[in-house]
Amino acid sequence: MFGAGIILLNKENQILLLLRDDKTDIPFPNMWDIPGGKVEQNEDPESTVRREMMEELGIDDLGDLDLFKIHKSENLSDYIFWKRIDLNPYEIELKEGQKIEYFDLSRIRSTKLAFNYNTVLEEFFLMLSENE
Repeated sequence: MFGAGIILLNKENQILLLLRDDKTDIPFPNMWDIPGGKVEQNEDPESTVRREMMEELGIDDLGDLDLFKIHKSENLSDYIFWKRIDLNPYEIELKEGQKIEYFDLSRIRSTKLAFNYNTVLEEFFLMLSENE
């Protein structure tokens, strides 16, 4: 299975995370996650991220995206994109999930994220520090 997600990074180097719905029929219910979803048939990963951003957060213009990495775990290959963008969580009309909030690295480290994204975000912050 293929998935695609996006790391949305603000100017304070905080990442916008989504609290997943608390439904027993979805993977990782009631856990924090990066926005994204499953790549559908005849869809490329970047198109998936753009579609999911519209479906989940109502955001339709992300501009250029950068591919951070392809994260492989169990039965999933996850294309992780990233974008530096300052979004106001209070202005976003959430269409999926319970809420969205910005997390800094210390809060990420103290929160168990869905899909083992803690590892991915540690690698992401390492890449950021190496490029600054």
